[in-house]
Amino acid sequence: MKNQSKLVLAAFLLSATPGMLTARTIASQMPETNLQPAKKVVKKKAAFLPPTMGWSTWNTFALNINENVIKQQADAMVKTGLKAAGYEYINIDDGYWNGRDADGTLRINKEKFPNGMKVVADYIHSKGLKAGIYSDAGDNTCGSGNKHPWGLGVGLAGHEEADCKTYFIDWDYDFIKIDYCGGAHMGLDEQTQYTKIGNAIKHCEQMKGKDIVFNICRWAYPGNWARNVADSWRTTGDINGHWDNLKGIVKENLYIQAYTYGGHYNDMDMLEIGRTLNPDEENLHMAYWCIASSPLLVGCDMTKMSDHSLNLMKNRDLIAMDQDHLGIGAPVVYRDGEVYVVAKDIAQVHGTKRAVVVMNLSDNAQTISFPLSAVEFTGKVKVHDCLTQKDKGFAQKNFTTTVPAHGATAFYMTGARIEPKTYEAETAWLSKYQEIKNLPTARPMEADNASQGVCVGYLGNDADNYMEWRNVWSNNGGTYKMSIRYASAENRNLSVKVNGKEVTSFSNLNSGDYTKDWKTVTVNVKLHKGMNKVELGSANGFAPNIDKMTLQKM
Repeated sequence: MKNQSKLVLAAFLLSATPGMLTARTIASQMPETNLQPAKKVVKKKAAFLPPTMGWSTWNTFALNINENVIKQQADAMVKTGLKAAGYEYINIDDGYWNGRDADGTLRINKEKFPNGMKVVADYIHSKGLKAGIYSDAGDNTCGSGNKHPWGLGVGLAGHEEADCKTYFIDWDYDFIKIDYCGGAHMGLDEQTQYTKIGNAIKHCEQMKGKDIVFNICRWAYPGNWARNVADSWRTTGDINGHWDNLKGIVKENLYIQAYTYGGHYNDMDMLEIGRTLNPDEENLHMAYWCIASSPLLVGCDMTKMSDHSLNLMKNRDLIAMDQDHLGIGAPVVYRDGEVYVVAKDIAQVHGTKRAVVVMNLSDNAQTISFPLSAVEFTGKVKVHDCLTQKDKGFAQKNFTTTVPAHGATAFYMTGARIEPKTYEAETAWLSKYQEIKNLPTARPMEADNASQGVCVGYLGNDADNYMEWRNVWSNNGGTYKMSIRYASAENRNLSVKVNGKEVTSFSNLNSGDYTKDWKTVTVNVKLHKGMNKVELGSANGFAPNIDKMTLQKM
């Protein structure tokens, strides 16, 4: 498969026309998998774009934007050292239009932007930065409230090709965030409309010969179709800088980490660092956004930042987590009440280095101790504190950390890896998962007596509504005893596939309850050396709820 993908990519590169070789088009030729293991890291840079780093107008300025505000923020990004730290986009959000002319041409608010939007983009580019813009998938923008004339009819609906040409060819912008207030107002189908827009953007990429970053702002995970259309997608409603809101966004993203891979990212919204959060909350905010590979868009006034906020957003260790070339999410690997441990590989799949963040969502400081096996290490493990950017020595067997209320600790751990034995259901990739339509598609859900308090329900009833662990690792390959923990209050069936081939189908699984009583079924399976895929589902009727899968080498 690896050699085949190289041949496909080589053929594409030979046949491509000049100006077409963007990171997006190259990445689209890569195999559709979230993890690609190798014996050693051959290159440090991925074939796809990393999460976007920059600044956006909305959190601080909302509709109160103008040419001078944008220029001042571009200057500040350079002066504060944020540009040197990797932040490069200056993104203009809602509020720069003044309706359309009779022929459909966009009118710009000349009081706010007297010299037009191209001049603003040119100024941003003159600073060595990239320029971002905003629109809506439908007719009206969110800021217009469907009533203010300046924002009525300025959305992309019916103007997809023309507006994209204006934004990216005529004005030379490099990024676009596309909201959905107008789309909702018109009752548009998200996949159809965003795909139409995405095609127009790709056309402009080919014409311009550069990457244009496309962010879907639909306020919930839209579905796996989005990765074929955009670079990132909002997974929640707007962030607002209050702890309860931040906590809610974190919890909404804990169990959808499987959808971040291959240059496409869950977007948890802009950073509220430098605005209303306390330092501990800012630490958690930054650490989780970085380990989850979320876009990092500064939301404060960059001319007015505390030392803590600025230094945190420039933290080299945390930024490296976010920009790591694997581009993957970080699932929950251990939980103790409202303290969550999340982790991901760094630099190499199943290599010796991992990022680990411990988040305390409770209102009191917590000391937590967890086995190093939970983060897939054995023996003596080197620990580096990412928040202080200092080494902490070594840990063995267990790791203990004290986390402030609403805070986090963040680490790089380096050591000998073990084969994972347990795969929680809620970390799996769910083929039809989405959050925008009221459909019975497989989803993570809270469950009494599940191993981490969460299971996957609504699985099956459709051959395409399956779950898949794409990261099942075997050091040497061979035969394993696979145990699947399930719950159901009625007889249900479950099929098991390994690396695309069905190995067994269980019938009449019934534990007596959907969430409280759990039973286990087992089957012997053969795994390849390295990465494997395990799929569970049921084509006819719903499958039981799934808690986890465990593997034991035979």
